Amino acid sequence: MEDRILKLGLVGAGRIGRVHAEHLQRHLAGAALVIVADAHEAVARDCAARLQIPEATADYRRVTDHPDVDAVLICSPTDTHLEVILAAAAAGKHIFCEKPIDSDLGRIDRALAAVRQAQVVFQVGFNRRFDANFRRVRRAVVDGEIGTPHQLHLISRDPAPPPLSYIRQSGGIFTDMTIHDFDMARFLVGDEVVRLYATGAALVDPKIGEAGDIDTATILLEFAQGAVGVIENSRRAVYGYDQRVEVFGSGGSARIDNNYPNTAILSGAKMVRRDLPLNFFMERYLSSYLLEMEQFVEAARRGGPSPLSGEEGRIPVVMAIAARKSWELKRPVTLAEIERS
Repeated sequence: MEDRILKLGLVGAGRIGRVHAEHLQRHLAGAALVIVADAHEAVARDCAARLQIPEATADYRRVTDHPDVDAVLICSPTDTHLEVILAAAAAGKHIFCEKPIDSDLGRIDRALAAVRQAQVVFQVGFNRRFDANFRRVRRAVVDGEIGTPHQLHLISRDPAPPPLSYIRQSGGIFTDMTIHDFDMARFLVGDEVVRLYATGAALVDPKIGEAGDIDTATILLEFAQGAVGVIENSRRAVYGYDQRVEVFGSGGSARIDNNYPNTAILSGAKMVRRDLPLNFFMERYLSSYLLEMEQFVEAARRGGPSPLSGEEGRIPVVMAIAARKSWELKRPVTLAEIERS
């Protein structure tokens, strides 16, 4: 397969599905989409027409059963992931699945068992691992530039909360938002979290609280090798998309600031100022989405290994479940406790 174009089918032509589709059709010479599916057929047809994808359908089975499809991209709602994974694995297709695989560990384990049995490449879409800034911090840890990690501080705040309709079906802030930070915590420190404590409240919009969720959260992390971490989340930062991190170690620290639309700094008699940071995750992380898809295509063409396996994608879900339980019970929760339940 390495010598020919990888042919893919897309399931889910919403916002993130269209991003992946555009990258595949316009930026990756070794791959091409041959069919797109969406539960709303008009959405699939619009995507196909815009990006010159030959076929469009409302039925994902036409993607998983398509004789020309080598790999399936799953960008549909989380509660549909399992059925598409099972169908794609049964058909022997390589699989890219947006995070989370599922919100239920039993369903995740069913999916991963099917992938192992089919012996196909399976990659989970945690795009921040492919961001140049985060990767540089990770390299500083791996290469010993900052010594042994002692502390982690992750700040992740959105410019505005999503619609209440999304919050009601997303599984909550720990599953749809903090899950990226849970993955980053493990990735950057290079160690497993063994216990966490989550606290928070609905401070941005009381309707979020009425929907059974929170919009402001702080999570304390304990790592197996002794490091400690803090994650700060908010659904609304009035100044834009706030994405910062620091890993502090025995020999120094590595940190990243927000990305800005320009590097201009304006100095005057009363203040020094600059423009606000990028205001949307698609602007901040667009290049990481491209690199993530490029590496999936390469892995599928080679037959593996996956750049981010299903097992790696499962652990942040365990952490999200632990965080929810910790917030509800107002006590620390170990990940082992979640695995036993």
